[in-house]
Amino acid sequence: MATVEKRVIASSVRAQRPGGGGAAPAADPGKDAAKKKKKPKKKLLIIAVALVLVVSGAAYYVLVMSKASGTAAAPPPVPGSVAKVSSVSLNLAGGHYLRLGLGLQLTVTADAKTFDTSQAADLAISLYSERTVDEVTVAASRDTLKAQLLAAIEKAYPKEVMGLYFTDYVTQ
Repeated sequence: MATVEKRVIASSVRAQRPGGGGAAPAADPGKDAAKKKKKPKKKLLIIAVALVLVVSGAAYYVLVMSKASGTAAAPPPVPGSVAKVSSVSLNLAGGHYLRLGLGLQLTVTADAKTFDTSQAADLAISLYSERTVDEVTVAASRDTLKAQLLAAIEKAYPKEVMGLYFTDYVTQ
């Protein structure tokens, strides 16, 4: 019997011989397609994240920053005249007393000639009565009491009083 030799011409896939020597196997076309599909998904994800950040930043600016700049703080009150509160003598603890006189710095919206200071005098009497001499003479506590009195007076006279001055302050 004669041996028949068969040759394959123009074949893209070559049979590998045992022990190597054959050509490298061709790449799987399914893997290349999967790699090509993953790259556009990554790019799309990056673009989407950047777009969300830009849109949220724009929304923050429009909603928050424009309100802050649109509603500017009210201008500070303009000082007007000073209304004088008559001096009063207050009983302190331990048989001592305090003679207290006040001046109220009014805004231009209030008129010192018609301004009623009786509520301010009442607030001062309530705050300073029965305090110790140390509370009314030590600078730190005196300043604290003055700040408390100013806050109470500003609450009682909204947009009319903006400052407080001691015109008479004597302890015994």
